[in-house]
Amino acid sequence: MQTEHVVHVADARAAVADLDTDSVDLVVTSPPYPMVEMWDASFTAQDPAIGEALDANEGDRAFDLMHDLLDDVWRQLPRVVRPGGIVVVNVGPATRNLDGFQQYPNQEAVTRRLREHGLQSLPNVLWRKPTNSAAKFMGSGMLPTNAYPTLEHEYLLVFRNGGTRSFPPGDDRRYESAYFWEERNEWFSDLWELTGERQALSGDAAEARDRSGAFPLDLPLRLVRMFSVYGDTVLDPFWGTGTTSLAALAAGRSSVGVERDPDLVAAFDERVADAPALSTDLARERLERHREFVADRRADGDEPGYDAEHYEFPVVTTQERRIRLYETTAVRRTAASDERRRYVADHEPV
Repeated sequence: MQTEHVVHVADARAAVADLDTDSVDLVVTSPPYPMVEMWDASFTAQDPAIGEALDANEGDRAFDLMHDLLDDVWRQLPRVVRPGGIVVVNVGPATRNLDGFQQYPNQEAVTRRLREHGLQSLPNVLWRKPTNSAAKFMGSGMLPTNAYPTLEHEYLLVFRNGGTRSFPPGDDRRYESAYFWEERNEWFSDLWELTGERQALSGDAAEARDRSGAFPLDLPLRLVRMFSVYGDTVLDPFWGTGTTSLAALAAGRSSVGVERDPDLVAAFDERVADAPALSTDLARERLERHREFVADRRADGDEPGYDAEHYEFPVVTTQERRIRLYETTAVRRTAASDERRRYVADHEPV
């Protein structure tokens, strides 16, 4: 199996507009969060009215203008995402003291706009971010009534483009892409607690992550496994350090990314170099966790009822019998320019 990974150094509004209709199977992205100060300069560079609103302490106006910019990308998704394709947006609320201290509900603004463009809302996921703070409150400390809770959760907003996606009966890609019964029970909860970055980054990649506010690899990796099949194309229009593309690469999916900052894109070469070893570790970790699950179930006197076709262990349901995990055996960069990078990856069964 072979996958392709393309990164455009461009404005997401223009790059997504250039994508072919129905060319994307899954979107996993985490845009710049409106009203978070680290993104003020980027938003203002695209619309000076945002900087004027911030300088005038007009928080609500700045909030709306920032979401207007993001909406130039959202409005294009119903065309580029295939019918039945899934869109997942990771976003969290922001607190700001402009026209009085308040929370700005980014999750509500994104949901409203995507629904207005015709995407259907599915149940969302709350994921709890790692935090080093011992203080579980902010504001006035021990004295009522001016304290407020610490923001420790973000949202994974899940949408579908039209009705459910259809596959040919017995489709090999779909059945090989199955998840284990115990994974289904964990992954499809609406509350996740995920730790930090799986990879220990260094050099340019570590600096890039600090500049981009990247999310942990396990987050897009789980979403890719849940909502796509082998060979699908995953889009991240707010690419950052390329964590979504890395997850797709490790999971045997193709990817398209769009990122304005060429330095962030250049740092991706370091992450690509580690992808084969990472994908092998991830696949073997899944297999070992399933073997442990089987052992625990047998210890309780409950033998799973079906044999896996490609592995010497049982599974709980018939839908898991053809499950097959792949590892990335090689990645090569086939094209690079100031505006575009392209990688091709080979994958073999584990």
